[in-house]
Amino acid sequence: MAKFRYSNLDQVGNQRSLHDLVQWRKERRNKEKDMSYCVPQAEQVELEFLHTNRSKTSITWIGHSTFLIQLAGFTIVTDPVWANRMGLDKRLTAPGIRLSDLPDIDLVLISHGHYDHLNFSTLRKLPGRPLHLVPQGLGRLFLKKGFYDVEEFAWWQYKSVGGLQMTFVPAQHWTKRTLWDTNTSHWGGWVLTSRQETIYFAGDTGYFAGFQEIGNQFNIDYALMPIGAYEPEWFMSMQHVSPEQAVQAYLDTKARLFIPMHYGTFRLADDTPKDALERLTAEWKRLKLKEEDLKILHLGQTLIGSPDET
Repeated sequence: MAKFRYSNLDQVGNQRSLHDLVQWRKERRNKEKDMSYCVPQAEQVELEFLHTNRSKTSITWIGHSTFLIQLAGFTIVTDPVWANRMGLDKRLTAPGIRLSDLPDIDLVLISHGHYDHLNFSTLRKLPGRPLHLVPQGLGRLFLKKGFYDVEEFAWWQYKSVGGLQMTFVPAQHWTKRTLWDTNTSHWGGWVLTSRQETIYFAGDTGYFAGFQEIGNQFNIDYALMPIGAYEPEWFMSMQHVSPEQAVQAYLDTKARLFIPMHYGTFRLADDTPKDALERLTAEWKRLKLKEEDLKILHLGQTLIGSPDET
């Protein structure tokens, strides 16, 4: 029986040919990149606050697409990856918080199955007994790996617990973990809604019309947007936004604040962390957006929002 393959909105293609891959690798050999800049670690990690907080919204960047989020009394982690390597390449920066220092996790949100977003070794070490919310098609892999507290979601499906609603929303991407499972599970982002504030975690995505629909459906306070792994753009643009496209996506969603992610941890493409940040800030200035609405976090830094209403 043929396996079901998931697709993007409007059937936008997401696969490059072997010829394209060879061409990219050939280009890479001729590039000289300065990798000396590293994303800074926070001067102070709010461990005591994170272990005791039950009322305030908080967003802590661990690195790449991994955030520790506290909302409506729940402690949530997105795409948890504490791996020291991604393939043959070493991690560029240490996680902002050590696994052993985390508070108990209530909920794990997975955007898709790529290895830099789904690391089972990390999942086994998370403290607490979290429920795993995953895209359609990934549940069977979780069961195979021995994770039984798992629920699958299609785009626009949601789960409500206490005063928190988590909605799985579209993204433009693809997924693959083996030679045989290309696009046999889906991909997307998550919108977390409480009485007080709403957080949009975009996952991994190219620029697409779905950002406007997400903005129309939710009143978003914080947009956690990817800005890295975009170069060369002729190869990456269908699956990864450039920094400029990330700013446009933020405007499309009508979010209040922009928090960049998906840069500075793993070298997945030819851009550098400095490249991504410089292009992001240049576009922000070009559009004359409010400086205070761009929240560039250090690793382990916690942004604290409003207390949750109960």
